[in-house]
Amino acid sequence: VSLWLPLALGVAAVAAGQSPLQRRVVRDVLEYFHGRSSVQFLFKEREVDGVIEREDPSGTFVQLRLGLVQTSCRKQAPQRHCRVQEKRRKPTCLACYKFDTSDVPKVLDKYHNCGPSHHLAAKEIRQRDEAECRAVEEAGKGGDMPYLPGMFAFSRGLPA
Repeated sequence: VSLWLPLALGVAAVAAGQSPLQRRVVRDVLEYFHGRSSVQFLFKEREVDGVIEREDPSGTFVQLRLGLVQTSCRKQAPQRHCRVQEKRRKPTCLACYKFDTSDVPKVLDKYHNCGPSHHLAAKEIRQRDEAECRAVEEAGKGGDMPYLPGMFAFSRGLPA
C-alpha cells in the first residue's frame, strides 16, 4: 500500500476531470507498468489524452493514452516525496478497457501497450493497437451469435 501512496497523491491532482472508469483505467495501467521487471523507478502520470468513453448495451468502452514521467524514487523503496526527473524516460501507454454494466463494473476485456512515445507512433504498432482496441470494444456484445426475432421471448418460457 505504501508503494502506491506517492502515486495516488500525484494522480489525484490530475484525476479531477476524469470519470470514475477513466481513473480506474489510469490506476490499473500504472500498476501494470510498475509490475514490469524492467521498471526500476516509480512513474507518475504526466498527462491523459485521446480519451474515448462509449456506452452501449453490453457495457462501457474506455480508451486513453497515458503519458508517464520517471521520478527519483526507486520502485522497491518508495518515499513520500518523489521528484519528477524531467530529463528521464517519458513513456506513453495506450489502454483500452471494456467494462460490464453492473453496479461495480467488472473488466470484460483489456489491452495496454506501453513504450517510448516514438515507439507507439510506428505504423505497424499503431495498426496492431487499433485492431486490439476494436476487439476489446466488441467484448460482451455476443456478436458470434446472430439475433433472431423472438429469440429472447422463446428462451424465457413458462416452467415445465
